[in-house]
Amino acid sequence: MSHLIGTYACKADPKGRIKIPAALGKQLAGARQQAFVVKRAVFQPCLELYSLAEWNALMEKVNKLNRFKKKNNDFIRRFTAGVKIVELDATDRLLIPRDLARIASIEKEVVLSAAVNIIEIWNAGLYEKAIDEAAVDFAALAEEVMGDDGDDVS
Repeated sequence: MSHLIGTYACKADPKGRIKIPAALGKQLAGARQQAFVVKRAVFQPCLELYSLAEWNALMEKVNKLNRFKKKNNDFIRRFTAGVKIVELDATDRLLIPRDLARIASIEKEVVLSAAVNIIEIWNAGLYEKAIDEAAVDFAALAEEVMGDDGDDVS
C-alpha cells in the first residue's frame, strides 16, 4: 500500500460498511489478500487504515522503544488503543468497527483520503473542516516542511 493517490467520497451503510471505490481498490490490489489494520489517528479526528505489511513495519519501529520508560509505555498504549484487524469482504466493503466509527464520528457520508502509504477514513464534514483550517497556513507549513534544500547561507 505504498504511495496511494486520491480522495474519495463514499457512503457507510447502516452496519458501518464502506464500499471501496474501484480506483482505490486497484491501488490496494497487492494488499487486499491480506488483512488491514484500522486505528484512531494521532493528530486528527479520523481513522487510519494500514495494510498489514505497513502496520508490521511501523510496529518494528515501535517495538524498539524502551518499555522501561514510562513515556514510551504511555505512547504505545495510546497509539495502539482500539486497533482492529479488518478485511475487505467479497464485494470490496470494509466494515468499520462500531467503537472506532463512534470515535471518528463515521456515519453515512465518508471520505477516504490517501495519505502516502495509509488511508485516512473521515466523517465527510470533519474532513472538509480540517482541509479548510489547514489551508490558512498551508503555504507557510509547506515552506517549513519541504522548503529546506540545505543551500541556505544564513
